[in-house]
Amino acid sequence: MSIPNYGIAEIKKELQHLDNSQLTELCLRLVRYKKENKELTGYLLFDADNERAFIDALMAESGLMFSQLPYNNYQLAKSLRKILRLLGKYIKFMASSEAEVEVLINFCRNYVQYVDKRASSTYKPLRLIFTRQLDKIRKSITKLHEDLQFDYSQDFNNMVGEAEEKLRWLNMNDYLL
Repeated sequence: MSIPNYGIAEIKKELQHLDNSQLTELCLRLVRYKKENKELTGYLLFDADNERAFIDALMAESGLMFSQLPYNNYQLAKSLRKILRLLGKYIKFMASSEAEVEVLINFCRNYVQYVDKRASSTYKPLRLIFTRQLDKIRKSITKLHEDLQFDYSQDFNNMVGEAEEKLRWLNMNDYLL
């Protein structure tokens, strides 16, 4: 006996046949089982209507986390990955390339400001964290509308220029758009 897997189209059709009380019960049951489901539902119900305020709060939270980074290289890399997991989760919830670019550019600016320059030049995992985010931003910018691409490309190039001044190991020409 095999357990059937249903596609989104089949589930959508079945959901249309349920009444409001059954839908509410179904949603509450989904929320109970996974923390991420609960967080997504909370975002959709309370924060999705004002994405700008949510992005600002997310950037403020990440700034606070950056200000509390440890000095040990290994612990520093772990903390940066933790910040990226948090940002990645909420970027996924927002499902917006614009928001992704904005939040990741903010992450890179915070990286340049808070991460010890000597540590990032000698500890390869710290350099890789930063360069991977630069690559991810470049890829996300290409998915945007042409006007937005221009605006975010300028912002990205300015950020890379600032980073090159502070991080000796970074070659700006490798990342410019």
